[in-house]
Amino acid sequence: MSNLKLGVEVVSAHDLMPRDGQGSSNAFVELCFDGQKFRTTIKEKDLNPVWNESFYFNISDPRNLPSLTLDAYVYNATKATNSRSFLGKVCLTGTSFVPFADAVVLHYPLEKRGIFSRVKGELGLKVYISDNPSIRSSNPLPPVESFLNTDPRSIQAQSQVQQVQNLVPNPFSNDKDESRHTFHHLPNPSLQHNQQRHSMGEMTQQSVEYAADEMKAASQPPKIVRMYSASSSQPVDYALKETSPFLGGGQIVGGRVIRADKPAGTYDLVEQMQFLFVRVVKARDLPSMDITGSLDPYVEVRVGNYKGLTKHFEKKQNPEWNEVFAFARDRMQSSVLDVVVKDKDLVKDDFVGLVKVDLNEVPMRVPPDSPLAPEWYRLIDKNGEKTRGELMLAVWIGTQADEAFPDAWHSDATTPVDSSAAASTHMRSKVYHAPRLWYVRVNVIEAQDLVVSEKHRFPEVYVKGQIGHQVTRTKTVQARTMSPLWNEDLLFVAAEPFEDHLVLTVEDRVGPSKDEIIGRVIIPLHSVEKRADDRIILTRWFNLEKPTAVDIDQLKKDKFAIKLHLRVCLDGGYHVLDESTHYSSDLRPTAKQLWKSSIGVLELGILSADGLHPMKTREGKGTSDTYCVAKYGHKWIRTRTVISSLSPKYNEQYTWEVYDPATVLTIGVFDNSQFGEKGPNGHKDLRVGKVRIRISTLETGRVYTHSYPLLVLHPSGVKKMGELHLAIRFSCTSLVNMLHIYSRPLLPKMHYIRPLSVVQLDMLRHQAVTIVAARMSRAEPPLRKEVIEYMSDVDSHLWSMRRSKANFFRLVSVFSGLLAVGKWFGDVCMWKNPITTVLVHVLFVMLVCFPELILPTVFLYMFLIGIWNYRYRPRYPPHMNTRISYAEGVHPDELDEEFDTFPTTRSPEIVRMRYDRLRSVAGKIQTVVGDVAAQGERFQALLSWRDPRATALFLTLCLIVALVLYVTPFQVVAVIAGFYFMRHPRFRHKMPSVPINFFRRLPARTDMML
Repeated sequence: MSNLKLGVEVVSAHDLMPRDGQGSSNAFVELCFDGQKFRTTIKEKDLNPVWNESFYFNISDPRNLPSLTLDAYVYNATKATNSRSFLGKVCLTGTSFVPFADAVVLHYPLEKRGIFSRVKGELGLKVYISDNPSIRSSNPLPPVESFLNTDPRSIQAQSQVQQVQNLVPNPFSNDKDESRHTFHHLPNPSLQHNQQRHSMGEMTQQSVEYAADEMKAASQPPKIVRMYSASSSQPVDYALKETSPFLGGGQIVGGRVIRADKPAGTYDLVEQMQFLFVRVVKARDLPSMDITGSLDPYVEVRVGNYKGLTKHFEKKQNPEWNEVFAFARDRMQSSVLDVVVKDKDLVKDDFVGLVKVDLNEVPMRVPPDSPLAPEWYRLIDKNGEKTRGELMLAVWIGTQADEAFPDAWHSDATTPVDSSAAASTHMRSKVYHAPRLWYVRVNVIEAQDLVVSEKHRFPEVYVKGQIGHQVTRTKTVQARTMSPLWNEDLLFVAAEPFEDHLVLTVEDRVGPSKDEIIGRVIIPLHSVEKRADDRIILTRWFNLEKPTAVDIDQLKKDKFAIKLHLRVCLDGGYHVLDESTHYSSDLRPTAKQLWKSSIGVLELGILSADGLHPMKTREGKGTSDTYCVAKYGHKWIRTRTVISSLSPKYNEQYTWEVYDPATVLTIGVFDNSQFGEKGPNGHKDLRVGKVRIRISTLETGRVYTHSYPLLVLHPSGVKKMGELHLAIRFSCTSLVNMLHIYSRPLLPKMHYIRPLSVVQLDMLRHQAVTIVAARMSRAEPPLRKEVIEYMSDVDSHLWSMRRSKANFFRLVSVFSGLLAVGKWFGDVCMWKNPITTVLVHVLFVMLVCFPELILPTVFLYMFLIGIWNYRYRPRYPPHMNTRISYAEGVHPDELDEEFDTFPTTRSPEIVRMRYDRLRSVAGKIQTVVGDVAAQGERFQALLSWRDPRATALFLTLCLIVALVLYVTPFQVVAVIAGFYFMRHPRFRHKMPSVPINFFRRLPARTDMML
């Protein structure tokens, strides 16, 4: 019998058709192959079920494999009628089966069974062939009918048997890259093992022993961290996972560093990676290879299957390259380094000479050692004989701490198109500094002696200001005296070094859509005065030039005839917002003389990513070329691009100075699209996901090592695109300064002395992001515009029904504490627990008799609550929560509206439907606002004599109450009022009280509304 088996991993389904009559389905999958049938467990009430269950079929005759088919049927189980309904199917032919090493998770669209079938959704499967004899075929589960009629305890036991079988690791799994190529959430069965092993009966003993024996050598699974209450908890695979990696400083356990035997180096938050560095400096006395006696040399550096190329020179026998190549030592498949000098030719490159280096003799270099001195090596031919020419090389083994690492060509960044060092320029790790941004304030006061073409009319003039692509204008004024007055501020954003000039144009509105330029002035920004406070800047008169003047004499006459009175300055007392205000990474003003000293140092180790979703297809396989970008303050960093890897290892460490703990570090993962063919989005780098970490949530000195899920909202819903493994440490340099920061304003002083409006801040933020994106895209390698916009949350201000609902429920959660207190007080008043009510009465009497104890009691109570909550404090940085974000149950049309462009590109029918929906929501808000306004107007009506009888009654009551309170001690009144409110239900009536009836009869202004 053949050992060949067909492995099928049923991962998940997405967007299934609801069939249970309640908008959901109880889905399971039935697999049929070569006369064998297997079935997954049933996932109740889930249109996006996740199974992650594996099955193995025997292949009786491998010769018939191309003619065999694998059928996967998705059904909905109906327990009430012991029946099942069809949800869709997937049919795969034997010619599409691949070996395990080439298999990835693919999501197949569900097909119809007949013409009248209603089917939608996808099924995620991983299908592969294996000839490993240690794999046993799966045991089929009972049919659906018997499954639905079985006792629940036996169902649980059968489910546990299946899960234990899934726990057995694949004996042929040699590579981590094959795991988790899907962006759907997959539960980790290893995390459920410890919870299930104690509840299994004797019927599962053999399976349990087999799983335990196979898992003895398995590593300890990461600890899943829940950071929110049960009401806001999210799926397990979306949660933060704490890890205990071995880093450069030692193993991290619970935030503490268990030191290694050797002392920690500079890179103590990343795993040490060893590289073979080859520096190709220059060559001399190379022989001529062409008939013309010329030579176009370049160098090919080769280790095993990895090959790097230098640039080539034309007609040069003594070239100088000075290029560095880095080969990952754990991937080297050879013990010999070949450095080949070749002559560039049109047809075939000619061999010039060769240098061989035994890698066992290469020295190790550890910084801060000085760089290794290069040596001259004599070239040899293919037979090993010495030939003409010498090559200067330096070869050593180092780590990512080596100063040659950032600018080196890397073997894991070799593109299939171009492996030269020039191509690797776009894949190197770099540090960027964002330009310093200034607010340009232009106070347009007045103009004088305007000269217009039409003398019979008063000009309607305005001033238009422009810096680069930023254009704004003042209001239009009718100049009856030819000296119009505006006294209006125009605000712009400018970046150092100042490349654009300030251009002010006075224009006359001569028609509905026709403007005529009266004059113009150009002011270089480097000549504008800077200020760091609110001091008055002296005004200046600027002469206007008329661009249409041709005659020199007329130009001089017009130049001195028209003047513009301005006050221009660069406001350095503001912080220029170039990111979302909720995720600001820097709050310092522009003027450096206002900067305070730093309070600490933030260290970030970007370790690796795991289970990334394939973003492109290369050679028939799904893959990704990813890099990470981190942003904090003015400093941006970019890791090197790791080519063709779904589990890339970066192991790069960076440091920032921290000036304010109320700031956020943002780390994003992107797919590099600058190589190969143009994708559907052009050459835009695709977003994979991002992580935000607020500095104030980090404990000082602790090392946080966690695996962060990369959650991205797509038009089809929230998807997990992989996980990012980070190590973070915040070290405080001055505890006193850090505590003092909490007493200072969040923004610089000018934001409170001369505040900017919300509309101005939003407009200026958009302009600032545009300027930063334009400047960063000019770097090498560039940080592209789509990267800057994603990291800066440029679209966070756009309308989203999902985000509006999420904010509403956040508001409800904020007031839930007050509502809980109100409910508790209501229970006290209703005497639900007589003992509690009596104790509240006693406490109330004590506080009334001794009012000086009220505030101490309140603050002592808050102190005790804080001390009690200390044991439940969050020990991990918060992460994106799909339930709080309202991203799990969002309607597809609401997501489509959120991803729509501005202005919209949807059809008029969809826009009309969304407009009607928005009107419906706005109508409810309008009603609530009107009711609140009516209650306020009733309070005003108490003394306004709108209802003379009600006002007279109220005034009489006020006089009586004043006399009673004058002769009655306050404590007596307070006790009587408190006992009245907390009276027993026997003394209460179901009808509203007299004061409420009186208040509701008061008039409001609703009858005055149109």
